[in-house]
Amino acid sequence: MDIFQLEPQSLLGTWRRFGDAGPAYEIVGIGAPDDDGARRMLVRMPETDEEVLYRLDELLDDPVET
Repeated sequence: MDIFQLEPQSLLGTWRRFGDAGPAYEIVGIGAPDDDGARRMLVRMPETDEEVLYRLDELLDDPVET
């Protein structure tokens, strides 16, 4: 997926998994771009209820949780 054509809002409320066997997470918000221009998304891990910023380009490499 081309991150330059992607609307980050379209990812809100969707779930992905850290790698093939990692924990699932929900995408819950849109962060501001970093100094280098990389977009960050706010993700929530349900196991710990922790929310962290995660790079959009890395997020797109993670498999969609079904």
